[in-house]
Amino acid sequence: MNTAREKPASPEEEDLLFRMLRQLDIAPDASQRTTATALDVSLGRLNAQLRAAAEAGLVRISDRAGPDKRQRFAYSITPRGAAELQRLRDTFLSRKFAEYDALHAELTGTSTGLNPFQHRTKPMQNQHAPIPELYVSHESAQKLKVEAADLPSWDLTPRQICDLELLMNGGFNPLKGFLTEEDYNGVVENMRLADGSLWPMPITLDVSEDFAASIEPGQDIALRDQEGVILAILSVSDRFTPDKAREAEKVFGANDDAHPAVNYLHNHAGPVYLGGPITGIQQPIHYDFRARRDTPNELRAYFRKLGWRKVVAFQTRNPLHRAHQELTFRAAKESQANLLIHPIVGMTKPGDIDHFTRVRCYEAVLDQYPAATTTMSLLNLAMRMAGPREAVWHGLIRKNHGVTHFIVGRDHAGPGKNSAGEDFYGPYDAQELFKQYEEEMGIEMVPFKHMVYVQDRAQYEPADEIEEGVTVLNISGTELRRRLAEGLEIPEWFSFPDVVKELRRTKPPRAKQGFTVFFTGFSGSGKSTIANALMVKLMEMGGRPTTLLDGDIVRKNLSSELGFSKEHRDLNIRRIGYVASEITKNGGIAICAPIAPYATTRRAVREEIEQYGAFVEVHVATSIEECEKRDRKGLYKLAREGKIKEFTGISDPYDAPENPELRLDTEAVDVDYCAQQVLLKLESMGLIGAGS
Repeated sequence: MNTAREKPASPEEEDLLFRMLRQLDIAPDASQRTTATALDVSLGRLNAQLRAAAEAGLVRISDRAGPDKRQRFAYSITPRGAAELQRLRDTFLSRKFAEYDALHAELTGTSTGLNPFQHRTKPMQNQHAPIPELYVSHESAQKLKVEAADLPSWDLTPRQICDLELLMNGGFNPLKGFLTEEDYNGVVENMRLADGSLWPMPITLDVSEDFAASIEPGQDIALRDQEGVILAILSVSDRFTPDKAREAEKVFGANDDAHPAVNYLHNHAGPVYLGGPITGIQQPIHYDFRARRDTPNELRAYFRKLGWRKVVAFQTRNPLHRAHQELTFRAAKESQANLLIHPIVGMTKPGDIDHFTRVRCYEAVLDQYPAATTTMSLLNLAMRMAGPREAVWHGLIRKNHGVTHFIVGRDHAGPGKNSAGEDFYGPYDAQELFKQYEEEMGIEMVPFKHMVYVQDRAQYEPADEIEEGVTVLNISGTELRRRLAEGLEIPEWFSFPDVVKELRRTKPPRAKQGFTVFFTGFSGSGKSTIANALMVKLMEMGGRPTTLLDGDIVRKNLSSELGFSKEHRDLNIRRIGYVASEITKNGGIAICAPIAPYATTRRAVREEIEQYGAFVEVHVATSIEECEKRDRKGLYKLAREGKIKEFTGISDPYDAPENPELRLDTEAVDVDYCAQQVLLKLESMGLIGAGS
């Protein structure tokens, strides 16, 4: 499809096209005569421009009846036209700012420094000025919503919804949509878009092969949330299959599934990417903490209203303790800036405390900060835990929100250990990369200082500034989690009583939390028998409801329509995981006993359950030979004869757990002994004990 972008046009022609599209956007029901008058052109010139725009797919023409019953035509912007309007607006503003800058230089001898499009990485030197959003007007959105109902549609994942929201509201400026193949390759290889702008993170729309095969470049698709609400229209310009191993190596530093984003890339994300400009119709709906959610332009307007010229942002995905308070106080003081506490409430690292609890913790300590110089806003970002690249990404996002200074932490956005048990990134890699691009980004880094409590002076100080001989106290994150799990005291010098109270509400002592015991092993290994014995022993102890989700029982009652293909077996295990997570979340004990042959699926179930409680993987490591000897149903015999296809251990692989919480060998030992071993493990983990 040809568009106005594909043929050269003079600045005057582009200006007219821009003004016409803008007029149709803000006054879609106006008559041709009214539109021509607003544009100061003749009706003939307007008609010629409308026909050309319609042929280019920028404007849609439809019939309507006039008041005198004569035929009339109605004109409305298409999604492609809305994307072109965004481009033309940038071009128009660039030219006008350049003209103003030249005039300013002629009159004063100095540049204004206000040209926002000389390099798109620096959208605006003045952090109070509005930045571009990708939404159309309310009137156009209502029309597009009706028209989009007939388009092919893609139901967005939670991560894609986070990305789309920040695309539409300008948080990801200068991006105008999901990355094209050219932009994607540039970002992966050298952290730059095709036009040279700095951008470190691939923002891609990953879809299934079947959906991708049904879409051709040039098509528009509706993007819906998980309730089916249309949020935006994507004008597809690119459809491509990425080299995910290359993406993992370049963006995350290693093609290692121990990294949560690499695991997502290989085991959750679709295999095909769609790219193209976005036309925003409405923002995603949030029912929680609505007063705390601000778009970039809303924060910029807030800073402008209060006269805040310097603002330092504190990024966090954890509750705030006293060390964080002292750190933020010092950062604001050293920068002579106001403070924005800007926590992530989108997707963070699996196992992190849920954002509902964290926001309650933040609100509990806000009164510890001076209200005149501090504010808090929530950022609906899907983190990638990409360390150095993520730090640069966070800086660009905060720049778009009107921030001038940004605190970069030690091991900023680090995902933890790799498969070899080593940190993915060095402790100061993020600070070094941020410093390298600091001037280009136009936002100043405030390095995170590791704060420790000096008992002699009863205050927090940077660890590298403390002389020898003083008593230093510190509680690590691991130690904090242990104290919460075991109901031990958390000293007031470490955290605020209100924060500890909120954490204890969400994370009671382990012996009162729900948890899941997940048995895995070959068919006939003894999983179900041990699981039944364990259930009886736990019910004898009492204290928490206990539910057995045996593989055969689930197959009969929850997954009766499923077969035994890899896809169906995965789906069956995920259903078991979902039910177990709900039981765990509500304080019960779930005992699962499926074969669960695939490590990636077990990991996904673990991540889902560990949001709410402990996941105890028990590998029933009975050998395949012993399982065949025990086979009362003759399944192994049928599998070896080829009469049962895709049978685990015979014609389909079994990924033995590498690091289960417990490994049981059932040969030559009785069931009661095995169940007792599981109980002892649960006791050692603090999940059961006196009073359970």
